[in-house]
Amino acid sequence: NALAESVNGLYKTELINRRGPWRTLNELELATFEWVDWYNNRRIHSGCGNMPPADFEALYYMQDEAAMLAEA
Repeated sequence: NALAESVNGLYKTELINRRGPWRTLNELELATFEWVDWYNNRRIHSGCGNMPPADFEALYYMQDEAAMLAEA
């Protein structure tokens, strides 16, 4: 619950309050899709070593695959 509330608060602060008011539902939906893409793929996150989450995940799987090959 706390994580969901945190993300919702960030969404409202970063997108809804800063870029509104919204004229149509479609305009809000498109902006929401863009925000979710940014949040999941491009934002810099200190918990990921100041990397975007998508880059951190790709690095993790690359290192995991290298470790598996080294064991073989």
